Amino acid sequence: MALQVRIAVQAANQVRKASEWWLVNRPNAPHAIATDFGEAVAFLAEQPGIGAKYEGSRTLGVRRLFLSRVGYFIYYKAEKGFLHVLAFWHASREHQPAL
Repeated sequence: MALQVRIAVQAANQVRKASEWWLVNRPNAPHAIATDFGEAVAFLAEQPGIGAKYEGSRTLGVRRLFLSRVGYFIYYKAEKGFLHVLAFWHASREHQPAL
């Protein structure tokens, strides 16, 4: 059974900003962020253990999944029937999200 998805406000804002930038700057695949994020979250709701464990968090149980086409990580936690999407972070950033 799929987990219910909850997207943190911070993560939703990060996805929105990335989508807006991508729409303007990547005309060959303007909706890649929305498509890849949506497909990945649906997959994670079914298979939350697929992402790598993320040890850089103060919160226990955080995992991350890399979206290779767009270069972003989805940081998430599966717990008590929910998939909590915590952050959407580009791999090129020098630091990781504060989780």
